[in-house]
Amino acid sequence: MLDRTSIPVTRDAEWFEYSRAANPIRPGLTPRLPFMSWGPETWAEGPSRIIPLDISEQLRCPGPATSPALCAAFVRIDAGDTLRPDIAATSQVFYVIRGAGRTEPTAAHLPSVDWQRGDIVALPGGTGYAHTASDDATLYLVHDAPLLTYLGVRVEQARFEPTLYPAERTMDELRAVAASPEARSRSRVSVLLGNTNFPSSRTITHVIWTMFGLLPAQSVQKPHRHQSVALDYIVSCPDGCYTLIGESLDAQGQIANPVRQDWQSGMAFITPPGLWHAHYNESDEEAFLMPIQDAGLQTYLRSLDIRFG
Repeated sequence: MLDRTSIPVTRDAEWFEYSRAANPIRPGLTPRLPFMSWGPETWAEGPSRIIPLDISEQLRCPGPATSPALCAAFVRIDAGDTLRPDIAATSQVFYVIRGAGRTEPTAAHLPSVDWQRGDIVALPGGTGYAHTASDDATLYLVHDAPLLTYLGVRVEQARFEPTLYPAERTMDELRAVAASPEARSRSRVSVLLGNTNFPSSRTITHVIWTMFGLLPAQSVQKPHRHQSVALDYIVSCPDGCYTLIGESLDAQGQIANPVRQDWQSGMAFITPPGLWHAHYNESDEEAFLMPIQDAGLQTYLRSLDIRFG
């Protein structure tokens, strides 16, 4: 019989015993996402630049990356400066932490976006962008370039047009939710940002999910979990706000043996997938947060698996 084991097309073939290979998420092979946080000092000073929140070394993947599918970054742009990031992604979402400016696509058929503090902007792939600041500006930016790098693909077309979510409209929508008689009984006081091009997922892009939420004074957002990675940005908060994260719930429905992440205004942190987490505000003031996830993709794959304690 012909021995085919040494021909070139068999060079990369491997075989594994099932029970030792079916769940490769372990330190020696595919590491879990670590708990990581970045304070406002990350972006507070310095020249115009992009500051990626890069943990690609820990993830053992090409960088920059903040999760296997997403990369978060702070973007500083001094007044009068223009940045032209080279980001090959299907979509990008950014929140304007401070300042004002304009984003112009290199594709002539796509509209430009003027933005200011508190605005949220979604940008499609398939084109480059120039961000120019009219006042000293800082953006919190999340994009899905790590996903495309892993897949070895490039964007052929824009799936939507650049979309602006004005700060005042987002806040009006959130205040209406908070004023509802059912607000206290709901698991979250939040609004999800959607796009008419993605009616099934109800997400801001086909890959990225964005929530803008209010954590009322003296309140707790009950434990929940999901399979998407959350890249959380704290818009504003007083002292006494924090998140508890853990692998399981105890008999009382509380997170067992949790890790505590204290909040700061202007900070970002990772909530790994599959872990229970709950948000606490023990102060007498409101707090605002904006988690961004790859839940658009996870919803399309039917793998989000969001659960509430």
